[in-house]
Amino acid sequence: MSRSRAAGHPALATRATELFGVAYPIVQTGMGFVSDAKLTAATAQAGGLGILSAGLLSYDELSREIDAIKALTDQPFGVNIRADQPDVARRIDLLASKGVRVASFALAPRQDLIARCKDAGLVVMPSIGARRHAEKVAAWGADAVVVQGGEGGGHTGRVPTSLLLPQVRDAVDIVVIGAGGYFDGRGLVAALAYGADGIAMGTRFLLTAESPVASAVKDVYLGKSVDDTVVTREVDGVPQRVLRAGTVDQLERTKAPARLLRAVRNGIAFQRMSGTPWREMIKEGLAMRKAHGLTWSQVVMAANAPMLYRSALLEGRTDLGVMATGQVVGLIDDIPTCEELINRMVEQAVEVLARLR
Repeated sequence: MSRSRAAGHPALATRATELFGVAYPIVQTGMGFVSDAKLTAATAQAGGLGILSAGLLSYDELSREIDAIKALTDQPFGVNIRADQPDVARRIDLLASKGVRVASFALAPRQDLIARCKDAGLVVMPSIGARRHAEKVAAWGADAVVVQGGEGGGHTGRVPTSLLLPQVRDAVDIVVIGAGGYFDGRGLVAALAYGADGIAMGTRFLLTAESPVASAVKDVYLGKSVDDTVVTREVDGVPQRVLRAGTVDQLERTKAPARLLRAVRNGIAFQRMSGTPWREMIKEGLAMRKAHGLTWSQVVMAANAPMLYRSALLEGRTDLGVMATGQVVGLIDDIPTCEELINRMVEQAVEVLARLR
């Protein structure tokens, strides 16, 4: 935290830097197939909060990835886990035993899971897309929330960050992290002005040197404008923002029976790739349906996502896969290291704050 006071500005030493134990109020979000040990460690080492994406990892893989991060940095970091996984309690215990700082949740966890995390000494930070969700998890004991507006990539809502962020800030007194539309120091200062304690970024960190995304895929992202994204339900049955590229247009045109058949095939492929027992996949599907009010069709469609993302992001098959992104993709034009990115953002934020003064 000393770096933020020595090289930055007092306004950048926020409740978030204190809660997370990091130098700067900048969070790298947990992104499936993107936020691996290397990217998470690079973010943490640069002074931000890196978050490992564990939703698609087995328990043993999660343990190895945490060890890999700790071998690369001694700075605090977080792990994003899914509240609907059958072994979520065991995973929480693993995070605590290995000294992970933050337990991040893409969807609001149950009250008992928040209590388990806090009893284990973990900082609890769910992501939310509506004021009522923030109020609920705050009442249950969450320490922070990531507030993602409609500009954000992946699963997203319709309210823009500029409206959702101050709405949530006025509703809760816990640490609030703004997400959706951020990529530089100007956005960081703007979020602080709205009352946020920091910002979280996905697309911006996806387009860094340490990101495992294939170089050819990064070039596709760099060539897109703010108008080259679409919010679709055809990937996994619920709205998410992705690049208007790859198979998205084809998915949108495909009739329902064909989409379901594709989803079943992708589910079989994912089961073979991950080695997840069928009984566990079925149990997860039932939990998703109960927790989020999904139809059986949506549960089956959810099998699409892992294989479609893997095809594009890791295998470079932009013609076959799907690429999540925020609208901010149209404002990004380079691939810096995490250290270069964070240093640049802090310097720009300090310049903006000085100018405003």
